Amino acid sequence: MLTKIKCPKCNVEGTMSLVDPLYDGPYKCWKCRELFRIRLENGVLKEIEPLSAEELQKFEQIQALKNKFRKGG
Repeated sequence: MLTKIKCPKCNVEGTMSLVDPLYDGPYKCWKCRELFRIRLENGVLKEIEPLSAEELQKFEQIQALKNKFRKGG
């Protein structure tokens, strides 16, 4: 599913390809490189807010732990 996302900082439209209809996580604008946390439901943008580099790092660490436990190791 291809979803269009308009950057609130520079107003450029980007796209994101998703397999799942739900997504809650980071998004980086391809033009201005600003980080955001977005929430998508069925390809519709429901929420977008700024995300700091520290918050992105914490999110990535949490995802790595989740993946580790899913794989059983």
